[in-house]
Amino acid sequence: MARYSTGVLTTAGSTTLPIISLYGGTTVRPKIKEIGLFNTTTTAVALKLVRLTTTGTTGSGLVEAPLTFEDTAAIATAFGTHTVAPTLGADLGYRTVLGAAAGSGIIWTFGEVGLGIPATANAGVGVIVENGTGQAIQAYLVWDE
Repeated sequence: MARYSTGVLTTAGSTTLPIISLYGGTTVRPKIKEIGLFNTTTTAVALKLVRLTTTGTTGSGLVEAPLTFEDTAAIATAFGTHTVAPTLGADLGYRTVLGAAAGSGIIWTFGEVGLGIPATANAGVGVIVENGTGQAIQAYLVWDE
């Protein structure tokens, strides 16, 4: 099993526009191992993790960097802030408020098994603003395929 990572300085996002997302496609079931989110401003922001069932219009494609096998390209695709909302699926229960200080952050970990994404067209996971106004966040994902 290969491990990959990606990261981005997001744009603001909203309660419907994910700031970062990962989609698996129909041939792979990625297992997210870690998500890191860090504030870049002095304004607090509330975020949560949700499943995505469509893509909407994704933001810029991110570089999926191999961490274990340099010759194995990732199948899953990661994106920056969406510009048209995808359909939001199940709320995964992970929530945070990043404090009102640059560098305030959280790292969500998903243990040995990881947070799975089904091998279904347009199935993904994304971080959205739970309430209030979004802002730029330093974000990263680590997953296995």
